[in-house]
Amino acid sequence: MDTRVDRRLVLLRHAKSDWPTGVPDRERPLGKRGRAEAPQAGRWLAATGVLPDIALVSPARRTRETWQLVLSQLDADVATRVEDDVYSGGVLGSLELLRGLDDGVRTALVVGHNPTTESLALLLQDGTGVAEDRARMAGKYPTGGLAVLHLQVPRWSDLDESTARLMAFAVPR
Repeated sequence: MDTRVDRRLVLLRHAKSDWPTGVPDRERPLGKRGRAEAPQAGRWLAATGVLPDIALVSPARRTRETWQLVLSQLDADVATRVEDDVYSGGVLGSLELLRGLDDGVRTALVVGHNPTTESLALLLQDGTGVAEDRARMAGKYPTGGLAVLHLQVPRWSDLDESTARLMAFAVPR
């Protein structure tokens, strides 16, 4: 019996931030461009039908602002958890958060930072999927970029290196 369940993971790098003098990194806000582009990511998710059940969001201001603007474009009730490991836990911290998700979650979204977002996407993808998207993602994972991965494992706890297929890589602008 096949116990696989369709699960997706969306890895979203926060939108373009500002760099105000004297503001600690965690408190950096979105810049003008980021405030304009983040809703476009939400519209892209809605248009493609990729609606998350849960969002794991870094506590940094720019990621929380990104998520609020993305969420404003989704006609969905999305549970949101602000998780320090998305900010400071690196790839392993984010991976452990994902492995701990309830198996009732079909689509999870992580709003994070580089280099972790890019590194996690590259680690998880199995080398299949749209070749052009894989090449673009590996070449540059810009602010506002998002990868949609289809998990090839039956449970979140099984998520590991090369266990997801890249379904799309987009930079809505």
